[in-house]
Amino acid sequence: MDTTLIQLISIVLLILGILGTFIPVLPGLLLSLCGLLIYKFGTDAPLDMVYIWIFVFLTGVSVVLNYVIPARTNRKYGGTRWGSVGSVIGTLVGMFFIPVPFGFLIGMFLGVFIGELLHDASDKKKAWNSTKGAFIGFLYGTGFNFMVGLAMFLVVLFDIL
Repeated sequence: MDTTLIQLISIVLLILGILGTFIPVLPGLLLSLCGLLIYKFGTDAPLDMVYIWIFVFLTGVSVVLNYVIPARTNRKYGGTRWGSVGSVIGTLVGMFFIPVPFGFLIGMFLGVFIGELLHDASDKKKAWNSTKGAFIGFLYGTGFNFMVGLAMFLVVLFDIL
């Protein structure tokens, strides 16, 4: 296969991976990692294996953090298991039934809020704080994933240039 075509496929996967850090339908960093691996092993790129191992490690860390960060921030802001379950249900409902580009986010926040209200309808402030915690957790996780995906993209881009 032509080296230019392999480089193009790699760049497209890296860009899709970066978009996937925001859009939950795309597997984010896994796409970026595939783009990096295709670039490394599909071309005669002099890219050092240290980069590969670092990005494999960071992708693994990201998978763990995507579960830990929202739970920690939800708990830190007074959230309960009801809010966590509402978050998952709301994300799925928002992804498929709210016809706007970031419907999953709207669904997630509504799910947390409604879940907390189902747990304790009299404490709207606690429900609101839990929703803030979910938002902060989303920002932390997405920010980390975005930075790792962007770093992969830049490593490949600088190696091509």
